Amino acid sequence: MKKPPAIGKTTVRGLNPFGGERAAQLVPQARLAGPMPWVIAIMIALTVIAAAGGLALNNVASNARADLAGGATVQILEASKQERNRQATAAEAMLAEHPAVASTRRVPDAELDALLEPWLGVGADNEAVPMPALIDIRLRDDATEDTLNALRGLLVSAAPSARVDAQSSWLAPVFSAISSLQWLSAALVILLGLTSAAAVWLAARSALGANNETIEIVHLLGGTDVQIARIFERSIGFDATLGGAVGLALGLIVILFLGQRFDELGSGMMAGGGLDWLDWIAIAIIPLIGVAIAMLTARITVLGALRRLL
Repeated sequence: MKKPPAIGKTTVRGLNPFGGERAAQLVPQARLAGPMPWVIAIMIALTVIAAAGGLALNNVASNARADLAGGATVQILEASKQERNRQATAAEAMLAEHPAVASTRRVPDAELDALLEPWLGVGADNEAVPMPALIDIRLRDDATEDTLNALRGLLVSAAPSARVDAQSSWLAPVFSAISSLQWLSAALVILLGLTSAAAVWLAARSALGANNETIEIVHLLGGTDVQIARIFERSIGFDATLGGAVGLALGLIVILFLGQRFDELGSGMMAGGGLDWLDWIAIAIIPLIGVAIAMLTARITVLGALRRLL
């Protein structure tokens, strides 16, 4: 009886598990190179800019609300200058003694004239357009409606022309506009994320089509769908990492440039829109999230396509 043939080294190598570098070498076209890293870079840069804008607007609104929470303004709406000054003096004295009031400040007429100068011109006769006397109030707590009603009742006898308003109510339309812009920023971030996922999906489908015959050979050699998907997932991971780094750098350049321009405005409200360290951490995480989304999209796309082929 003849002995069974010995298993040679070549045959033994053929029995080795298929995967790793051996699988990657058989699918050399799996790398989603070309324009893909630059597409991801553009998406990441736009996402970083949109996210930074939303975070800055949130800081502006939060700081403005905090500054105005305990603020109120008293307007003496009286046409006669003498009567207006008398009521303003009496109102300021009464408000200073109220326990809910921390401080009061009569806005000088010269300051009001400077504010109106761009519209009325220099040397305009203020008595032709009587300006109310303004008293700035800082409350010990937030300017609630109950507190404002108490102050109105206090001034009824001494200053019947007085009108008490919370400073935050004046900026209610501004806060509403800021909130709308914040929602727009969030929508842009989500839309850019979906667009990036769609671009990866198209690139992965294209790469699969270009390597269809090679993938069939890989299957015949014992390669699994998960092993093949891992090759594409690793390739898109490299491209997404490169694109994410470039996109983050571009986005940061734009953010710093715009931040410098807004600083030059000298506006007190815009000064509260600076980004803190938590905001910078959130911005730095965006490329990492982009890489994770790209790799997950590539994996799901390849596995789904391979299952339909079999």
